[in-house]
This record gives sequence, C-alpha cells and structure tokens, in this order.
Amino acid sequence: MDHLHIAIAAEKLGAIAGVPITNTLVTTWAVMAFLIVGSIWVGARLSVAPRGIQNFLETLFEYVLDFIADVLGSRKMAAAFFPLLVTIFLFIWVSNWAEFLPGIGSIRFGEHPLLRSVNTDMNVTLALALIAFVVIEIAGVRALGIGGYAGKFFNFSSPLNFFVGVIELASELARIVSFSFRLFGNIFAGEVLIAVATAFLPLVLPVPLMAFELFVGFIQAAVFALLTLFFIKIAMTPLAH
Repeated sequence: MDHLHIAIAAEKLGAIAGVPITNTLVTTWAVMAFLIVGSIWVGARLSVAPRGIQNFLETLFEYVLDFIADVLGSRKMAAAFFPLLVTIFLFIWVSNWAEFLPGIGSIRFGEHPLLRSVNTDMNVTLALALIAFVVIEIAGVRALGIGGYAGKFFNFSSPLNFFVGVIELASELARIVSFSFRLFGNIFAGEVLIAVATAFLPLVLPVPLMAFELFVGFIQAAVFALLTLFFIKIAMTPLAH
C-alpha cells in the first residue's frame, strides 16, 4: 500500500515568471488545446449540404439551442448564451473523461505526476463557478436594470420582504460555493475511490468503477451547464408583485 498516493492540492511542477505551474494546469492547457484544435478541424470541414458527423452535430446543437430557447423564452437570448453554456459543458466533460487516458497520473515530472485530472483542483472549479456567477449577475442586470435586479435583494417595503431579500442575497453568493464544491467533490471522490480500488483489487474493481465515473463525469458537466442556464433564467425573471 506504500505506492498509494492521494493529494488534495494540485502538485507544483515549477514556475514561469513567478506564476506556479501545477499538474492540473498542464492538463487544463492540454484539454483547451484539444478543444481548440478540434473545433478548428471540424469548422474547416463544414459543407453546405451536411452529412455524416456534421449532420449529427448540427441536429444535436439545434436540439440544445431549442431547449435553451424554451427555458429562456427567447431564441435571441438562447443564441447569445449558447456558446458559453456549450463551452462550459464541453470543457468539464472532456476534462473529466481525460482522467482515464493513459499517462494521466502515471507520467512523472520529478516527484509528482505531470498530468492530473483538471477538476480535482479547487482552483479550476472555483474559476468555473465565478465565471458562471458573473454571467448570471450580468444577465439579471441587463434584463431588469440595476435597480430592478438589486430590488430582488434589497427590498425595504416591509420587514418580511427585507428578510426574504437577505436570504436571496445569501443564496446567490452561496452558489459560488455550491457550484465549485459539487464539481470538485464528485470528481475528486471518484479519483480517490478508483485509486483505492486499484491498490486493493487492481484486476477486479477498477473497470466497473471507471465505467461509473465516466457516467458521473458526463452528468456533472451537464448539471453544471444546466444549473447555469436555470440560474440565468431566474436572474432575468422579475419579482412577482
């Protein structure tokens, strides 16, 4: 069991201009490069008459766009938020599934693994949560105006409404924590579970657990994107009088 190594914090590999470079950051760069190159490759092969994989992707994207439009009640707003929501989903999904690629956690750089699952780093999940939070707040302000949106949280019409507003403000800020910890907790727990199972029964337990974690990785990406969408809708909805 001495080979079992579990670290909560991402391991530092070095620094560039004083900025620490961790193994999760290296994996993040690799995932970003894959998504960028993949999108360029797909974009360069688009045709006016879609067929095959292009036809499938266009059908899938059209379905997602229609779903977003149904939630937001506007095709125009759906088109505006579609790139962000899909990017969040794809980044989290690919990052989660990249954990199971050969070399992740096994290739060493000095004393530490060169690559580590992206979302086992709280810095990454917190950054994603902050991006979602800022977009949600901006969407609310743009839809209702500064005064109208602030009125959701600062309502002095009665003591009860003021108390409800304070609760709403607290829950709004708590989303940063819930977003980041939900994603981090699920992915990190899965990584630890597989590591322990591999140490105890390497030929029996890891395979079904990996299959389950692939499912969890996809679901967590979908949940993060869907919650962002639903909270955008809530932010843009005025208070009922």
